[in-house]
Amino acid sequence: MARDSQAALVALNRFGFGARGGASGDLINAASDPRGFVKAELARPFGALLEAPGLQSTPQLGQAAFAYQDQVKQAREAAAKAGVPTESPPQAPADQKLRRNLSLNTVATEIAAGQMAEAKPADSAMKPDGMQPNAAAPAVAKPAQPLNVIQKTFRAEALARLQRATLVECGFTERLVVFWSNHFCISANKGELARMWAGAFEREAIRPHVLGRFADMLKAVEQHPAMLFFLDNQQSLGPDSRAGQNRKRGLNENLAREIMELHTLGVGGGYTQEDVTSLARIITGWTFAGRQGQLGAPGSFAFNANAHQPGPQLLLGKTYEATGLAQGEAALGDIARHPSTANFIATKLVRHFVADDPPPALVARLRDVFVRTDGDLKALATAIVDSDEAWKAPLTKMRSPYDFVIASGRLLARVPEDPGGYLGNLNLLGQPLWTPAGPNGFPDTSAAWAAPEGMKLRLDIASQMGARLGPNIDPLDLLEFAAADAASTETRKTIERAESRQQALALLLMSPELQRR
Repeated sequence: MARDSQAALVALNRFGFGARGGASGDLINAASDPRGFVKAELARPFGALLEAPGLQSTPQLGQAAFAYQDQVKQAREAAAKAGVPTESPPQAPADQKLRRNLSLNTVATEIAAGQMAEAKPADSAMKPDGMQPNAAAPAVAKPAQPLNVIQKTFRAEALARLQRATLVECGFTERLVVFWSNHFCISANKGELARMWAGAFEREAIRPHVLGRFADMLKAVEQHPAMLFFLDNQQSLGPDSRAGQNRKRGLNENLAREIMELHTLGVGGGYTQEDVTSLARIITGWTFAGRQGQLGAPGSFAFNANAHQPGPQLLLGKTYEATGLAQGEAALGDIARHPSTANFIATKLVRHFVADDPPPALVARLRDVFVRTDGDLKALATAIVDSDEAWKAPLTKMRSPYDFVIASGRLLARVPEDPGGYLGNLNLLGQPLWTPAGPNGFPDTSAAWAAPEGMKLRLDIASQMGARLGPNIDPLDLLEFAAADAASTETRKTIERAESRQQALALLLMSPELQRR
């Protein structure tokens, strides 16, 4: 039974988000057929798609963002005419540099309060005289700030994602979504549009293709308005295009460089600076329609022929004829099938799911699968699950902050009804949702998340959970849900010796069975 439990622990932790407290069948189902338990999610049609009430398409969100910005502008103009000072509308929280002398409870409270405030309309209007008991004289009314639809949308998208990860049986498909969303990352801190579009980008460009073809995902990602905005391609003009000649502006190589360096070929993948420049020329004109809707529905992908660099382009030794939008799509299709892309993607997948130092033989097999199947991502996922390396490697990879908060919520059977606590903890632990520090995404190695300071913060969060929930929970029962016979003797003794249930629960959440995958 211990061997079955160990395989079940690998299935739930390595490929998923851990067992769900109260769902006694998770560990039993995983133990009876570990590989089948994990692969079952891959067989569910449309299992990666995410739909929830209120979630809208990127064009709809773009139009809402433009309307919100217009309302803010009008409110400011009205206030200026009335001679009334106005405050800036609430903005998305930047990476919060927390004061170290604050207790964790204080910090978490401040973060949660700030996020809740952002989700409400600013109550800046003066009350009528009849509602002002001590009013001495009428005052000029301050115009009310419009509802911050940007932050409201972000929180709705976050809640939908958190709830899905908490409720799924295993979580392998969701783990794939998280992997690809980080691989093709954007940052919600780029601006209001980026924050508005962060969740929609994942729903529209990542989820439909997680079990499809890499080339299709690549095209969807690079043509999504969120990626074009994040890497400034809407500002890139072909030097010889009509727009380039009129505006005396030229190329922006940000998107082209990240496509080759981070999304496909990888560093050392056989491309040169000349190739970067050529790809930048090829994808000039890839943009999104603005608030005026001249190129299409505001917020939708558009190809602006007036901004596109005319003429054929040489890229990676191949000439691409001047076919407008099709020129860039053909180039992306070839890059998606490049041998360096196959090796780069195989290495990253193995590093994420198996070990920080990817076993070369497994990387080679995945690379061959990628080439043989034309980048079939479901076939790649299946190959990882079928590999012996994935089951024999010890559970030594540290869970990322996101994995940790999700695994804890699942074990404690806490389905989030408000994203504030989760978002606050992710900010605190250094992995704010959809907000990496750069286009290379969040790190994917244990060393990045196992630093003493980060572990101290995890312990503080675990202690808070223990203080709040511990009196009503038996930690030893939870350990059975999480690991059963695969739990180490040291973990059992540590929990048994705890001075209280609250302390025992915190120790369980910090145990290797919960922290490692």
